[in-house]
Amino acid sequence: MAVRAIVFGAVGTAGQRCTSLRRLIVHRSLQDDLVARLVKAYASLPVGDPRAPGTLIGPLIDQAARARMLAQLDRARAEGGVVHGGIALEGPGAYVTPALVVMPAQTETVREECFAPILYVLTYDDFDQAIALQNDVPQGLSSCIFTLNLREAEAFLSASGSDCGIANVNIGPSGAEIGGAFGGEKETGGGRESGSDAWKGYMRRQTSTVNYSAKLPLAQGVRFDV
Repeated sequence: MAVRAIVFGAVGTAGQRCTSLRRLIVHRSLQDDLVARLVKAYASLPVGDPRAPGTLIGPLIDQAARARMLAQLDRARAEGGVVHGGIALEGPGAYVTPALVVMPAQTETVREECFAPILYVLTYDDFDQAIALQNDVPQGLSSCIFTLNLREAEAFLSASGSDCGIANVNIGPSGAEIGGAFGGEKETGGGRESGSDAWKGYMRRQTSTVNYSAKLPLAQGVRFDV
């Protein structure tokens, strides 16, 4: 499920959706296996006329957008990135195969929004490093984490976690979020669509406390030696 969500979150609408997945931050121990599976998945995606049955990847909006995508891939290669795909196709229309780019670090090229089907892969060694990479970009619209670890999920959703306006757990960043006061932070900030109180129409009030540390504090400083 996670791989499927990653694939289609990155290339839906040919990567021209504001919530398309741009960066995949994966633990170093999982990178090789996941990249191999993604390369295979990307190569299987049909590219062509979006009106034709079975087509999953349509054209970029114009030739200038295709030129920007190809130029960004060239910069990624110069910075040590390994590019899979990203091949311009012949014929009318601005068609390019989706690109998967394994990067040695988060460079200025990675930080630049290009609105094209490019997914950058970065590695991390510990959770705090992953959060730092996630937040170290000027954009802040939508984000997601895939984990079965409750502490990681709650940390991602906390004030010290994702700094995006939308944070998802175990689902990709793209979707029909418009009813949930859609909007972002940082350079993609500026308020929320549907109004800042839109969530009240379909939510009930609840106070929740989740302890995602390894300690169990007690009230009034009570301690038991057991």
